Amino acid sequence: MSADPARTSARHGRPEATSHAEIERVAFALFAEHGFDGTTLEDIARAVGVGRRTLFRYFESKNDIPWGEFDQTLDSFRAILRGMPADATIAEALERGVAEFNHFPADADPPHEQRMRLIMDTPTLQAHSAVRYAAWRRVVADFVAERAGGSPEDPLPNLIGHVSLAVARSAYDEWIRDPARDLPALVAQQFRAAREFFA
Repeated sequence: MSADPARTSARHGRPEATSHAEIERVAFALFAEHGFDGTTLEDIARAVGVGRRTLFRYFESKNDIPWGEFDQTLDSFRAILRGMPADATIAEALERGVAEFNHFPADADPPHEQRMRLIMDTPTLQAHSAVRYAAWRRVVADFVAERAGGSPEDPLPNLIGHVSLAVARSAYDEWIRDPARDLPALVAQQFRAAREFFA
């Protein structure tokens, strides 16, 4: 995939990267063709039509590209959880909130399935993914601490963060095996199963 030809620098006569999304589209096309490990930042920069240094204005490393604009995504997650009804229990709020957070447009580019397969199935991404998952868990821990009182570092919010991530990951395992299934429904189903089991 090439960059949008309409985005052309008159000075250099080549496309300019103007968004994270454009870089992601180009990078995922290269990952699909050559594999994640077989694609370098230089490859991505060349395909986008910019210098390697320009990519670092958008992503700190190649490992960050599959995660997209993750910090903004977590801001959205925080807003969803804070918008849960005050009369909902923490467990109910998390079930509904995490399910809502996992609604993705069918026309997403790259497709969400492709993104998650890459993240979950690429061994060289696992260490970096652990950092991202820790940030996701922290959003949950912050929410639990806000609702229950105390600090996000307290044992209970930390525990619920870990459990919530495990439940969400189990839903993704099911979804990756059968992407035709409804992901938010799977997430809610797994949360209910966990609640019923621990009850």
